[in-house]
Amino acid sequence: MRNPIYLLSSLQTHSTDRSYSYERLYRNLYNKELFLLAYQNIYASQGNMTQGTDGKTIDAMSLNRIDGIIASLKDESYQPQPSRRTYIPKKNGKMRPLGIPSFDDKLVQECVRLLLEAVYEGAFAKTSHGFRPNHSCHTALSQVQVCFTGVKWFVEGDIKSFFDNINHEVMVDILTERIKDERFLRLIRKFLKAGYLEEWQYHNTYSGTPQGGIISPILANIYLDKLDRYMEELKRQFDKGTERATFPATYELEKKRGVLAKKLRNASTDEEKNELSAKIRELDRQKLALPHSDPFDTHFKRLQYVRYADDFLIGVIGSKEDAQHVKEQVKAFAANVLKLELSDEKTLITHSAKRARFLGYDIYVRRSNVAKRDKKGRLSRTLNGSVCLELPSDIMRKKLLDYGAMTIETTVYGKENWKPKARYYLKDNDDLEILDQYNSEIRGFRNYYRIANNAAHASSFGYIMQYSMFKTFATKYRTSMRKIIRRLRIGKHFGVHFTDKKGKQKTRLFYKDGFARKPGQKSAMIDAIPNTVMYSSKTSLMDRLSARQCELCGRTDMDIEMHHVRKLKDLKGKSYWERFMIARNRKTLALCADCHKNLHNGKLN
Repeated sequence: MRNPIYLLSSLQTHSTDRSYSYERLYRNLYNKELFLLAYQNIYASQGNMTQGTDGKTIDAMSLNRIDGIIASLKDESYQPQPSRRTYIPKKNGKMRPLGIPSFDDKLVQECVRLLLEAVYEGAFAKTSHGFRPNHSCHTALSQVQVCFTGVKWFVEGDIKSFFDNINHEVMVDILTERIKDERFLRLIRKFLKAGYLEEWQYHNTYSGTPQGGIISPILANIYLDKLDRYMEELKRQFDKGTERATFPATYELEKKRGVLAKKLRNASTDEEKNELSAKIRELDRQKLALPHSDPFDTHFKRLQYVRYADDFLIGVIGSKEDAQHVKEQVKAFAANVLKLELSDEKTLITHSAKRARFLGYDIYVRRSNVAKRDKKGRLSRTLNGSVCLELPSDIMRKKLLDYGAMTIETTVYGKENWKPKARYYLKDNDDLEILDQYNSEIRGFRNYYRIANNAAHASSFGYIMQYSMFKTFATKYRTSMRKIIRRLRIGKHFGVHFTDKKGKQKTRLFYKDGFARKPGQKSAMIDAIPNTVMYSSKTSLMDRLSARQCELCGRTDMDIEMHHVRKLKDLKGKSYWERFMIARNRKTLALCADCHKNLHNGKLN
């Protein structure tokens, strides 16, 4: 049986060649080792312990179960189960539908995802950042900061209900361009058409990717790669000129400076040199008050584009009419080719001096005449035209309100005063859980906005959260905040003492890493070469499942079933098997069928 690492590496070899066709992908799904790799990739998710519509979870995963799936794939009797639909709240107050697939379908989808990633990842555009290895919101924002220098207009793009409106026929047609394996394409169709159950009522899916499906992100990127390539072509047509013309007044000053510099080189006396040097310095000071290039030069145009999932940002160096025309072209392409609709309320044209919202950041282009000396001591306006990423105060405000960590008092003059507030729903947690809750929320917020130019403003977030924590502890112990502060004081910091599972006394401190800016990747050349092959050998989970040895009774040459728990901390340690899992810090236990049955029946001693 072919090692899946070599298999994926072989597929990757032709990934960057967009003219290469893959004709025998489906047969790779007969590879048991590929399923073991897929199992290793997804086993840790807590959602795997949630039942799908077939009533099964990841528990009792075995080689026999994998053999059964492979057998159904071979005779093409495999049929994905409809997802179980539930709803989660969105930021705008609406509800987002979420599908819960069966675990067997997740396993097959992970195998398909590995194959699709090996086929397509190397060919994706450098402007695509969503759901890709070694890419993130930060790489997208860093590319904006590097490539959008000097843009005059932003086009904020948003596709209306993208994941629900992907056209199945267009999706399969796009896949057909590179994949010439009908059985593989039929499997993709089965996933697209699997449907969902809502209140035990079956509903067909006529558009969109599988709700909650593992393959949905890679399919979305394959679908929107058409948009990325269209934007590359649009950029080639739009870009004009090699550089902006010099601003007329600046051009005249440069001519005068050139004449004076020539005289300075030929000057014979120190007095003459000093006089000419003073005049040159005066011209340089005058130049700093004027733009170097002509902002109204119609012979110079540029188009920039970055996409993360279904959100994209376009930067235009040109007129507002140019930006409007670009927006209409993109809208027409999305409607005619991809059968998608741009959201009118979110697809906006914004002047770059104002704020455009992208991936939770406010983005604008600085206009500044502030001059700084470069390495050679020359004055230059390094900030003018640079892109600034800002942490929006309204997002920080909303986050604190969502956490319930703050109240807002409005003064008679209409000014808002932010006041820390106790989070009463946390008062029944133990001290360490309360501290960890605040630390994780602060760290998550800080890490996401660490590349913002005003990242230090997140210190306000940290302050509110810190005093909210003090008030929560004061509520828990029914005492004053002053006494709680003294109680939690550990040197210069705050924290709690606790005893770990081994009986050792330890200390956990409140977040103390600060909020200084930590810029991310500066290069615009994001590595698009796939990194699918990150496994040098079989992992322990794959080894344990293949070893055919029960980890409790020790019997060998037995069919093994993997017992899973949702969270390791849920185990109380009362039973031997619980202590066994806790001691090894594992959420899985390889058992023979008899031991697994006895465990679920409460008969395992």
